[in-house]
Order: sequence, then structure tokens, then C-alpha cells
Amino acid sequence: MGEKTINVGGIHPPDLFGLQEEKLQLLKNIFPKLKIISRGDELIVIGDEHETAFFEGKFSLMMAHFERYGKLTEENILEIMAHDNGYLPQVQTDEKNGEVLLYGRNGMAIKARSPNQRRMVSSFKKHDMLFAIGPAGTGKTYTAVALAVRALKNKEVKRIILARPAVEAGENLGFLPGDLKDKLDPYLRPLYDALRDMIPPARLATYLEDGTIEIAPLAFMRGRTLDNAFAILDEAQNATENQLKMFLTRMGKSARFIITGDITQIDLPKHQLSGLLKAVKILNHIKGIEFIFLNERDVVRHELVTRIIEAYEHVPPKPPGEENGDGQ
Repeated sequence: MGEKTINVGGIHPPDLFGLQEEKLQLLKNIFPKLKIISRGDELIVIGDEHETAFFEGKFSLMMAHFERYGKLTEENILEIMAHDNGYLPQVQTDEKNGEVLLYGRNGMAIKARSPNQRRMVSSFKKHDMLFAIGPAGTGKTYTAVALAVRALKNKEVKRIILARPAVEAGENLGFLPGDLKDKLDPYLRPLYDALRDMIPPARLATYLEDGTIEIAPLAFMRGRTLDNAFAILDEAQNATENQLKMFLTRMGKSARFIITGDITQIDLPKHQLSGLLKAVKILNHIKGIEFIFLNERDVVRHELVTRIIEAYEHVPPKPPGEENGDGQ
């Protein structure tokens, strides 16, 4: 007799075994000679050593399937059990073709959904630094986060760094309740939302706790060297020239950088120039850096968002002195 403890790797047990543990019960039925106990984030298996080792091998394939697709069905379990050659269910056609970046929560296929999003994906295979510039709703941040999560899952990087300039978009953060983290978390919420689509909750909580994924204001990057990291600077139009230069020069060995921004929504004071505008002018000919410009055709939100962007782009500029109303 032997006993084996298997860690489920930060996956929330109900996500893996079902709310009523129906998939755990299926495993017990398949391995009637083993005693299988789910305890927190561990699975305890007791029985014949050969049988226990065989179960562990099959369970590792189940975990690999869950990691890839974000779900594990009873049919998937039976498929894995029916093959003795290290079988992992066949990768779907669209993933083979590179259309699917990864499978998120509940098996949701996350893919580039517009021409310039697909350009982001293909360009990033050839460049270690990518600028994705375009209006709201074009999926630039979401695609960037998906590329980062995929790189982490594939062990191409050891951590993900997500940063934003702490610029108040017409609001005063000082009046918000709580400490600095409480004040900044709502501002960083879009990054959390994207991650929640792509990583199971328990695993995401672990990553955030142990620093595998870090979400922080841009100022927190000063003085650091980001090795073996996938770093994303979001809302880069609100970084000053010095701030953006500081972030770009944090790039360490085996690092990948994506910088996203919308040059039509700059919230910096009028006397400060956007570092993103300067970067477009001076970095666009450097080998290893690629610029992708997204537009209204890449909008993946409600169709009204496309119309709103088009309307704002066609508003003629007001004469000097009338920017804020009637000029009085």
C-alpha cells in the first residue's frame, strides 16, 4: 500500500471536480481499488503503488487539459483514460492555426478578433517590444494581456508585470477612501477584469499573492530591472516622456514588452507632453520595436462605440478661445 498527495496547482477544486464533485466520483468509479480524497487544494490517493502511480500519470494529463482549455468534462476524463500513450485531447483546429491565444475560464476561447489585433499577435512573434495604439474598445489591452498569460502558461516568462500611470482622468484620487492600494485598485480594474477572464480565480489569487503577476502604478517600476518578465504598460498616453523612457529602460534579459495607449484621450496637464506621442516619433525605426495602430474597424464592443469614435474624429476643431464653451 502506498499514499500519494497530489497538489492541484492552485485550481479551485469545484472548477476541476464539479460543484457536486461529480467528476471526483467518476474517478473513484474508474479506480475502485484506490481511496481518493479531496482535501483543500490537495488530492490524497491511497492504494497499490503501481495503481497509484498510474492514477497520478492520468491525473497530470487531466490537469494539463484543464490548464490548456480552462475546463475538464467527464467526456474529457474518459478520453484520457482510454489512451495509454500520453494522450492529451487533440488541440482544436483554430488553436493549431494560431487563432486561439488561450482558453480562459470555463473553456472560453480567447482569440484576436480583428485585423489589427491579429497583427499584434503575429508581430509579437518577431519583436520583443510592441506599441499598440488606438481608441477605446479596440481590444489592444485585452489582446496584450492574453499574450502575456499565454507566455506565462507556456513558461516563456516567469512573471507578468502590468503597469498604468496613476493619472487622474478628471477625478481626484485623493478623495477616495482607503490607503494607496484601495485608491488605485479601481483605476487598475480593467487589468484585473482581463485576467479574471483568462485565469481561474484561485490560481489568479495565488499569482497575485506570490508576485507571479504584479499590477502596479508606473511609478513603482523605477529602479527595477525586469528579467524573464512580460511587462505591459497600459494607458501609456498618460505617461510623461521621462516616465515612458524609465519604463522602456526597465527591460531585462528574456523580457517582452507591450505598450498600449489612446492618443485621443490624454489626461495629462496641458503643459506636459505625452511620452507616447514622443515615442511614436523617435522609436519607430528601431529594429526590434513594432508599432501597430488600431482604429474603429477593430472595435469589439457595442456597435455604438464605433459610431461614437467616428463622430468624435469628424468634429471640426473649435477656434482658439472657444474650446471650453462659448469663449466667454
